[in-house]
Amino acid sequence: MSKSKIDPSEISIRQARREDVQRVASLVMLGSATQTVTEQDAAAEAAHPDYERAFDEVLASPDTTLFVAERAGEVVGTFQVTLIPGFAARGRKRAKFESVHVAPETRGMGIGAVMMTLGLAFAKEKGAGLVELTSHKARTDAHRFYRNLGFDQSHEGFKKLV
Repeated sequence: MSKSKIDPSEISIRQARREDVQRVASLVMLGSATQTVTEQDAAAEAAHPDYERAFDEVLASPDTTLFVAERAGEVVGTFQVTLIPGFAARGRKRAKFESVHVAPETRGMGIGAVMMTLGLAFAKEKGAGLVELTSHKARTDAHRFYRNLGFDQSHEGFKKLV
């Protein structure tokens, strides 16, 4: 059963506030492709004080902005944009999109497209000439979503915990 698209005017995008921390952390966990998490487990984990500390660090960074998407007063999505100065391409600035997540019950309704449209405009306004993001290999629906928005799968990514 497909979900109905919503009117984009029903979604407002704003910078995250302290009262959003637990909901944002919960959305990130519920969107993880590497594990299955229940809403109860996500809510319990989201209460950990490390998320408050992480929020303070993001808030303090002049180059990072954490956004939320609201519908009818409820946070239904989140994404983070980090601006990165560069040397390549004559010093082209990049914007890195991370932690792009929409509440499971509202996926497929167009909320992600509203978030990405605003994020792309924000990046351009801040001087970015390139936007990049990564997505877990298992998130095939997300990959299709990004390709439909015009993103190219141009690189193979790597990561290592340190």
